[in-house]
Amino acid sequence: MFAIIETGGKQYRVSEGDAIYIEKLEAEAGNEVVFDRVLLLGDKVGAPYVKGATVTATVEKQGKQKKIIVFKYKPKKKYRKKQGHRQPYTKVIISKIEG
Repeated sequence: MFAIIETGGKQYRVSEGDAIYIEKLEAEAGNEVVFDRVLLLGDKVGAPYVKGATVTATVEKQGKQKKIIVFKYKPKKKYRKKQGHRQPYTKVIISKIEG
């Protein structure tokens, strides 16, 4: 069975045992988090969410992704700006899908 959940403004297709990287959550490693914004569960489609459906996951780790370089440039004006960014993430493992 699979489900589509919404968290951090994005949607993820998950099934039990999957490990996914999502936007940073305020939870410590080892804690359980419950996602109640389930858009689709098997063949049930929500409007907008499936009532009573939850997805439980365990937080494995918190971290930051690889650094990306943001380079702004305007030709002929001697304007150059270099900046780096590392997006924080939370790695979770889906343990249970209920509906």
